[in-house]
Amino acid sequence: MPSFSENKSEVFCVRFSPDNLFVGAACGDGKIRIYNSNTGRPTYVLDTGSSLPATCIRFRPPGASAKTRNVLLATSSEGGVQHWHVTSGKCLHTSSEEGNQVYCVDYNTDASKFATAGKDYKIRLYDEATKSHVSTLSGGFGDVTAGHANRVFSLKFNPRDDNVLVTGGWDNTIQFWDVRVDHAIRSIFGPHVCGDAVDIHGSTVVSGSWRPDSQLQTWDFGTGKLMQDIPWVSAAASEPCLLYAARWSEDGEIIVAGGSGSNEAKIFDSYSGQSIGTISGLTRAVYTVDVSSDNKMVAVAGGDASIRLLDLKEREKKPKE
Repeated sequence: MPSFSENKSEVFCVRFSPDNLFVGAACGDGKIRIYNSNTGRPTYVLDTGSSLPATCIRFRPPGASAKTRNVLLATSSEGGVQHWHVTSGKCLHTSSEEGNQVYCVDYNTDASKFATAGKDYKIRLYDEATKSHVSTLSGGFGDVTAGHANRVFSLKFNPRDDNVLVTGGWDNTIQFWDVRVDHAIRSIFGPHVCGDAVDIHGSTVVSGSWRPDSQLQTWDFGTGKLMQDIPWVSAAASEPCLLYAARWSEDGEIIVAGGSGSNEAKIFDSYSGQSIGTISGLTRAVYTVDVSSDNKMVAVAGGDASIRLLDLKEREKKPKE
């Protein structure tokens, strides 16, 4: 299991580049460090200009109308939103959400839009081409949902519908938003989301909750009904794992999650709900996980400043949804 131990600070978000050549890490010292995923060598360091934590990163998806490759979007706990050209180390654009702390960001499928969320409970939608703020989503639809009432830590566009995104946060809800109406359209009550722990694959949402039981759950996207409560048996039996991160693989066959308490990460078969791999014995919490787009590697990082890569063994392919 390769470990990138030359990192200088705790990692709040780790992401593979679309071609899986790079692994990016948003760090607590405000730096974004880029590593070669094959060699583990540090390749680039992007200085956000702040000593406060870089909170979330997303590489711009392939197929975007913009021709520039290796563009990375980053947010910070002082409200900064920056576009970086990774291989030249140049900051292409900077904006700031005054008075806000931005904890999460995501691109839609064709990278024509991106959205942010954080401390002030609101979802801000941006146009990628102009980098301009398009709209702010807040509140809810009548008695169906009131929108968020506390900090938002996870945000994902629906890969099947660019008009819909889901968010999760401290208020024990997952909210569903339609960008055409600027407010939440429905919600799920239950998950206590404290990190990048909401993800979508097909018609299923996965959530990771920072609590000692019912941490990892899947939900039906259309109805919001609980589909599966995936049991978590910690390697350290006396210490439960409270989740900060949860992520689908691109093929939907595995779910990766990790957190604090027992300070571990697990890989689950999404069909059976059975654990098929564990990283345990860590000295600090796991804050972030990712799966490469070719479903061959898993990245795990967190409070101990190390970034660990796991090679996924060949698995029997399941029928696609």
